[in-house]
Amino acid sequence: MWDEQFDILLRKQLSFLPPDEPIAGDMRLRDFGLDSLGMIELLAGLESTYDVHFRDEALSLEIFETPDVLWNSLQRLR
Repeated sequence: MWDEQFDILLRKQLSFLPPDEPIAGDMRLRDFGLDSLGMIELLAGLESTYDVHFRDEALSLEIFETPDVLWNSLQRLR
């Protein structure tokens, strides 16, 4: 599972997720409000918080499909 900071960054971009609902690893992020601007903001937050850089060729919509996929991609960079 991911850490609290990842949860906070992700939750900021999920406008359709009720505040008391936990983030499930397999939930489709776009179904909960993650849009293209949110992806950019989330990416910037992740890079800043975890001191990593997502390479352009590694970026795709699939990375932002679910929290599990995004967290695993982040972990590979760390």
